Amino acid sequence: MEMFRNKKNVALLLDPDKVNEEALPGILKSARKAGTDFIMVGGSLTFRSVENVIDLIRSNCSIPVVLFPGNLLQLSRKADLILLLSLISGRNPELLIGNHVIAAPYLKDVKEKLIPVGYILIGCGSKTSVEYISQTEAIPSDKTDIVVATAIAGEMLGLRMIYLEAGSGAGNPVPAEIIKAVRKEITVPLAVGGGIRTSEEAREIYEAGADLIILGNGCEKDLRLLNEACKLRDDLISK
Repeated sequence: MEMFRNKKNVALLLDPDKVNEEALPGILKSARKAGTDFIMVGGSLTFRSVENVIDLIRSNCSIPVVLFPGNLLQLSRKADLILLLSLISGRNPELLIGNHVIAAPYLKDVKEKLIPVGYILIGCGSKTSVEYISQTEAIPSDKTDIVVATAIAGEMLGLRMIYLEAGSGAGNPVPAEIIKAVRKEITVPLAVGGGIRTSEEAREIYEAGADLIILGNGCEKDLRLLNEACKLRDDLISK
């Protein structure tokens, strides 16, 4: 986990169902030139094979691929790293342990790739796809104490990363106050994603204590955000 902790990282999240095969080489070329640390693959639904998308990424660049599975159909051993997500902000037992039990026999031979992650949804505007599909409610953005306690519990349970997620298409990113409060109370790496649309928002999230920023929809609309986030990361590291 040293690759994440005490080092600023940028990940580009690709939804397999939204990947345009013709546009993908250009996107990956931009990601490579910008110095993107990771390409994450995953989404809420599964209309398309995750493994085919991983193969396409591999054929176009050497950036490490991180699997961000939205469901059991998105499991693949082809990724360099696999986020084993526990949705600890919700109380859906399938997303706390049920799916993990089903996936365990398939993943037991690639334990070295697994990163157990405490996945915490933060309500930052309209209801997101993740909330609807997971049948859970996000923690309201004004309930910082609940978010912090949830993150602490996740680390106590042995989870090796906490991921604060505003959700795909969120109206706003996770508030800096929440990020600062969580960062102060945990020692494991902290990832933040969802609703990040400007370099100013990325800077605020970094300075609040995030180790990894995950960019998705914002980059789909304007790849300059990815380049700006990577430049910002480099500036912060060089300080």
